[in-house]
Formats: sequence, C-alpha cells, structure tokens
Amino acid sequence: MLGAATICAAMMEFRPSVRRKAAGWSLLGLGTLGLVLPFLQGFLFLALGLFVLRHQYLWAHRGMGWIEARWPQAVIQAEGMESRLLNRIQGGRARIRAALHRVRGRG
Repeated sequence: MLGAATICAAMMEFRPSVRRKAAGWSLLGLGTLGLVLPFLQGFLFLALGLFVLRHQYLWAHRGMGWIEARWPQAVIQAEGMESRLLNRIQGGRARIRAALHRVRGRG
C-alpha cells in the first residue's frame, strides 16, 4: 500500500532549477529573520519562499497545500501573477533575440 507522501510525490511535477532554489531559500531566510525582526513580514516571506520552492521539494509542495487550503484566493492570485510575469519575461527574451538577430544581419 502506498503512503500519502508517495502519492503526493507521484502527483507532483518536479521542475529543478538552481535559480528558483536560490530565490526560494533566500525568501525562507528573510522569512526566518522576519519572525524576530519587527520591520520584516516574516510570514509573507515564508509563504513566498514555499511558493517559489513548491516545484522543487516535496515538503514545500505540502506546505503550499496547507496555505492553499487556508487562503485559496491568495494562492490563485499569486499563481496568476507568476504566469503573467513568466510570459512577460519570455516575451522580453523573444524581443531581445529578434533585435540581436536584426543587428547581426546588418553587420
């Protein structure tokens, strides 16, 4: 019989990325500092760190499940912002490539 962790891992889509891991761990570090420092929103940074790491680690995926159960609208908004940001970045990359191609074609 499969355990809950095995089923969750089988359903989860892992997308390894060094940049996402670095950003996620940095956000988790800021969140930890924010729990003791009055000028940082610790929980916000912890939630963002889990959001960034949700496709990197099973424990972060489970943590996002808890956050999504508690605040579903906030997670939906964050996922929408993430997809718009990724589309904007990809569009910018395409414009840069096209500009470089035009410049190389002239030279």
